[in-house]
Amino acid sequence: MNAIEEFRQETRAWLAENCPAGARGEGQVPTGSTKVQIQDPDVALWLERMVEKGWTAPTWPTEYGGGGLSTTEYVALVEEMRAIDARPALAGMGTSMIGPTLLEYGTEDQKARHLPKITRGEFAWCQGYSEPGSGSDLASLSTRAVDNGDHFVINGQKIWTSGAQYADWMFCLVRTNPDVPKHEGISFVLLPMDQRGVTVKPIRLINGLAPFCETFFDDAIAQKSDLVGELNKGWTVGKRLLQHERSGMGSLVGAQSRDPGPTLADVARDFVGTDADGRLADSVVRESLVAYEINDLAFTLTKKRTVQEADGGNTPGPATSIFKMYGTELQQEKSTLMCTIRGTQGFGWQDKDNFSEDELEWTRAWLGNRAASIYSGTNEIQRNIIAKRVLGLPD
Repeated sequence: MNAIEEFRQETRAWLAENCPAGARGEGQVPTGSTKVQIQDPDVALWLERMVEKGWTAPTWPTEYGGGGLSTTEYVALVEEMRAIDARPALAGMGTSMIGPTLLEYGTEDQKARHLPKITRGEFAWCQGYSEPGSGSDLASLSTRAVDNGDHFVINGQKIWTSGAQYADWMFCLVRTNPDVPKHEGISFVLLPMDQRGVTVKPIRLINGLAPFCETFFDDAIAQKSDLVGELNKGWTVGKRLLQHERSGMGSLVGAQSRDPGPTLADVARDFVGTDADGRLADSVVRESLVAYEINDLAFTLTKKRTVQEADGGNTPGPATSIFKMYGTELQQEKSTLMCTIRGTQGFGWQDKDNFSEDELEWTRAWLGNRAASIYSGTNEIQRNIIAKRVLGLPD
């Protein structure tokens, strides 16, 4: 038996013994937020056990609370968790975005202070990037951070701040020098959300949810010890974090992907029916589903190949834009098919007497997924990045 098979068998046995029933299937996945209570004791126990193993951040170094796993071991862990329908014990911007960025750009002090708290699920993080006048042209941001000795004083506004109402800390791009070209006067700072100078206002969307917020800074404070990278060189750090966001290791191996309800094929069989040969009776639906499944499988295999080719489990560079662009288009296609196949049952909103929970959930998913090609950088921006930095095409 080779080393990876031995690891897989040990992992399978440990998961079978230690993953509680309440941490399997659909349900809550903690983000570490001190403002969101863990509802199920099984979920809390699962988090505690995974923290002890270091598997809330499986590939991070053990000195920061990670598991120290290789990429191959991590893939095996994800596959074994899927086999028993185990949910991730912890998810969010701490493990997927700011943590990997601090591993690359953080000082030893920053790593020691922040990374163990992330792996233990003690804080949730949010991202302070977009502003009302700085979305696709993020480098034009105007939120100011003024040097005030051992700290910065921050004034300005961010928008579309995902989960800000539940976050304990923010990683934020701020302007520290307004007198140089826009990309050169930006710094990357960390700041606590629970302070007098930070105000959060949730934004209600068309699907009835409020995952995004406006965030206002009025003399908010970020300590100099939480400046990540060099002063006025935060654009480099900020871009790297976006690459982790668009296609981190968890995303590439599907460690955090969970779709609500039944599969496309299940829905199609229920609403379209099958012919005498067991095929879907509607040829148009059948062809649409086959095309989607082929594209989804090709995308999955491409991600797996990327993981295998990654050096030490690192997230790729500009090529992550390919995963962001194509992944969101597949996501939108799936939610559209889910609603279209259901016919009039795909338009449910609040009527629980005439629509099932799955039908209502997928209608909201369809509406919510309209934003997928906008947030984290629009698909138009991703195509520009692919053209210039992956394909090397001229401006």
